[in-house]
Amino acid sequence: MPSYRAELTPQMLQYAEKFDDRGEIRWLPYLMYFHAAGHASDVVNTDHLGFRLSQGGGRQASAGGQLPGGPVRLIAGSSTVFGIGASSDAATLASRLWSQHAPELPWLNFGGRSFNSTQELLLFVLYRHLLPQVEEIVLFSGFNNLGLARLPRWMQGDNGAFFNGHDYFDQVEEAQAKQRRAAGLSRRASRKATERGPAELSVPDLSTQIEEAAALTLRHLATWKLLAQGMGARLSFVLQPLAPWVRERPAEQERLLFEELDGISNFSQAYGDICTIEAGRRYAQELRLGCEKADVRFLDINPILGEAAGADDWVFVDRIHFTDPGHDLVAGLLTEHLGLR
Repeated sequence: MPSYRAELTPQMLQYAEKFDDRGEIRWLPYLMYFHAAGHASDVVNTDHLGFRLSQGGGRQASAGGQLPGGPVRLIAGSSTVFGIGASSDAATLASRLWSQHAPELPWLNFGGRSFNSTQELLLFVLYRHLLPQVEEIVLFSGFNNLGLARLPRWMQGDNGAFFNGHDYFDQVEEAQAKQRRAAGLSRRASRKATERGPAELSVPDLSTQIEEAAALTLRHLATWKLLAQGMGARLSFVLQPLAPWVRERPAEQERLLFEELDGISNFSQAYGDICTIEAGRRYAQELRLGCEKADVRFLDINPILGEAAGADDWVFVDRIHFTDPGHDLVAGLLTEHLGLR
């Protein structure tokens, strides 16, 4: 069988090497994990902390590397902001904003692959001290919280589930079991201490997933607002695009890629009931109402992208990450609808 992924998106092979869950995970305190540090290639480059470089006006910048002398703008979020799918650093959202669509100030990339809203906020809190004056923060996020809200109750905790959580909890339980056995408990008693009841193993229904994902997102957004106000920065929240929330019929290249990827990771089965336009609009409405109450600018870019993209325009390399033209199109729409010029 031909690999459409290797043929159509060869850059994804480099991302898979160190920048996805099957690659080389760099485990860290507090954040759980972050990108490979000091990585250099023709597709993706990171500074000594793991932030991806952004480019514009013949310059490049990153939070842990070379910084502009004056004020900056930030785009924060998870892997879509980091730029999975882009064929080079120059094609990410931060770089397209800086180099083409909103070049008045440099843009820094504050994307964290596979981050939930807790990790997105922590990344900013932990590294804010490195930044010059920040005039604009665009939080381009939302999908991961909803996708993770589908996990069993025992994985949710106080701040939401996170990717690679099974690996983390398995290691913690193994260490706890060793401690109990060292204290003289039998193996049977040790196993019983970690048994979970039906309530912990239950998975919420779609309505509960939407409600809880939105509540968690808005809780962290309230802290973003306080930080932005303290810095004198304007804050916007953008519900990121998901291919099934944008349009019902994908472009032909997207169809081929989605079908191949389903054979690898079965995205449709894992996220099926949230991968509809109706679910996306319901989630957007919860977020919109919360942002209105918090006085934070909100943009659901999904229907906007659906109208802007032609029926045959190839926008996504998978259901959440963009092609180079997709990054450029979305950067232009952000500029237009958020007034970033």
